[in-house]
This record gives sequence, structure tokens and C-alpha cells, in this order.
Amino acid sequence: MRHVTDPERRVRLGRRHALAPGHRAPDPVAATRAMTVLHATEAPSVYLSLWARVDGLTVDTVDRALYDERSLVKQLAMRRTLFVFPRDLLPAAWGSVSARVATALRARLAKEVVTAGLADDGERWIEEAAGAVLARLVDGSELSAQQLRDELPELAGRLDMSPGKPYGANVPIAPRVLTQLGVEGLIVRGRNSGHWRTSRPQWTAMSTWLGDVPEPATERDGYAELVRRWLTTFGPGTEADLVWWLGSTKTAVRAALVDLAAVEVALDGGATGWVLPDDLEPEVQDPRPGAALLPVLDPTVMGWKERGFFLGPHASALFDRNGNAGTTCWWDGRVVGCWVQDPDGVVVVHLLEDVGADGVAALRAEAARLSAWLDGHRVSTVYPSPAMKEAAAP
Repeated sequence: MRHVTDPERRVRLGRRHALAPGHRAPDPVAATRAMTVLHATEAPSVYLSLWARVDGLTVDTVDRALYDERSLVKQLAMRRTLFVFPRDLLPAAWGSVSARVATALRARLAKEVVTAGLADDGERWIEEAAGAVLARLVDGSELSAQQLRDELPELAGRLDMSPGKPYGANVPIAPRVLTQLGVEGLIVRGRNSGHWRTSRPQWTAMSTWLGDVPEPATERDGYAELVRRWLTTFGPGTEADLVWWLGSTKTAVRAALVDLAAVEVALDGGATGWVLPDDLEPEVQDPRPGAALLPVLDPTVMGWKERGFFLGPHASALFDRNGNAGTTCWWDGRVVGCWVQDPDGVVVVHLLEDVGADGVAALRAEAARLSAWLDGHRVSTVYPSPAMKEAAAP
């Protein structure tokens, strides 16, 4: 069995994730393909993940791919998370991970409708509300959630989430209906009416947005294609990595690995990983170490469940209690700290280990480059890591 060591995995990561010197991506679409998908839970992460991988990136370049060319499309998928997909990967998601999430969310919403007293038949209520939204957007309109609520009485109503709990909230039901239609691939988050650092999507029909909407893949084919792309980006990885990333089952993952004729490899620590059959050639160490600054929930950090080969002892400092990754500083294929912004928007590196004079200089140069790109704009997050909180403390 081929043995892929942790240092070799880090070399593969740097090159395939467009982070290593000489391996950056030429444009946003190529960078997204390199990562399979981009995390889009927080709007700025899409832009900052691309900035880290594409030289000369501008906000307009990203917006063009998202909103004009529509070669990149936002879709709720794995683990009920919003991602930016390359357009051609959408059918695989619709037939597999998104369908799985859609089934679970619809059942939950139907129960909540009944509990809230909005209807005796929750499923019928969803169908009527969804039908009203689709009828309103059939003409190609792009409308915010608030505009749809104002125009459609079918979206009236609120849900009392976690009643009696200190973290409970009374929320409008309309966004839940839009999310349901979005995960089903019937509507899509179109243009953003706010700044690139905020998420204010205009909803529109998927058929209008894409023009020609392909059929969803079969469930098995969809999982196989997603696993193929994941192995290209993240392999070697373990079965546990894939199950976690997909938010799916061992059965689906094992079937996909069989369909792809994936090959087992040995990993440091005794674990077994998987690679594609044409991906067994050794990677040669690049003599030039690289520095990178990645944003909250970057796909490189979130791509595996078992992250020890690049994260080392820093998990508790760089992830919150729910497993959300904060910002990260990288040197020579490893996470060595985080970054924050000072009150003036200047990017400041916060190291968790000694990286030597060359590492410090390279990371500070990246911080200066990012500060210049942000041009005084401060990026906020609801997922600050303990290390970020420590770095930002006065």
C-alpha cells in the first residue's frame, strides 16, 4: 500500500489549493474548481478565499463570475451549509446532498408550521407558500425576502424557535420557505443588494438565473461526482473525512469510492486514506515555503474532519465550540496562527508558534497586501475563534 506522509499531504494541499508559490489560480472560477466549492455562510469569505488564491483579484471580477456570467452559483448543500459551486457541479448536488438536506428541512418545517398554529396540514401550507413564491418570480423578478413577504400573504406568519430558552427567538417564516426552495434548486440567491461584505440576496427563479437548467443527477451518480471532486482537491482523505464533509452516510461514501475505483493509501498515524486511481504519483517537496492568510470558514481549513496533519496542536485556539474555523495564517503548509484587523482596518498577524524570521517576514508581507486590498474596510464575523478574540483584545 502506498504511504502518503503528512509532509507530502501538506505539499499536495499547497499546490492543489492554489496556495503554494507558483501554483495560484488564474481566475475565480479556476480557484473555485480547485477547491471543489467555496464556503459562503459569511459573504466576505467568498471574496477573501479567492483573494488568497488569485493574483490581481478585484471585487468586480468575483461579482462578474457570480452575477453576470453566473459561472459560479450559490447553493445550499452539504451539512445545511451555503456554498458557491462551479455551475457544472450543481446537478450532482441537487441529486444527492441537497436533496438529502431538502427532505430533512421540509419535514422539520412542516412540523413547525403546525406547532406555530399556522395550519393543520404543514405540508400543504408549504406547497401553497412555495407555489406563491414561484408564481411571483416566474417573470424573472429579483426580489428580497422582505419584498416577497410584503407582497405575498402566503408568507405571513412567525415561528417561535426554542420557546422558553434564553437563546430562543420569534422569527418570520418567509426566509425558511425561501431556504427550502433554494435547497431544492427552484430559486437561487441572485445579486447582492449590499456591500460585498454583507449578505442581502435578491431571490430569483433558478430557471431565469441559469437559463438552461440541467436535470439533477441520480443520487448515486451525484455522490460519485462530489467524491471525485473532493478527492481531487483534498485526497488523500479518510472515510470519516468524506462522511463529515458530505453530511451523508457511510453507505453513500463507500458506494462512491467503489464507483470511482478509489485506491487505499496508508497515512501517518496508522489511518487509511483514499485517492483516485490516477493520483498515486509522489509529490516532490517545493523548496520555496509559502505564506497564506485564509478567512473564516475557508474550504482548505474546513475540508477535512481529521485535520491534525496541517493543524497540529492549534484546534482549540482556531475553532469555536461548534467546529467553525476562524481566520488562519499558514506557513509552509501548516497553520501557525490567525489574523485580525485593528480599529483602522489594518491586518495584524497573531502567531501561535515560532516560524522563524523568514516566516514572520512573509506573513507580514501578506498582511500588508491584504490590508491594501481591503482598503480600510473591516470584515466582521459571527465565528471568531479564541485566538482571534485574544488577538483583538486591547
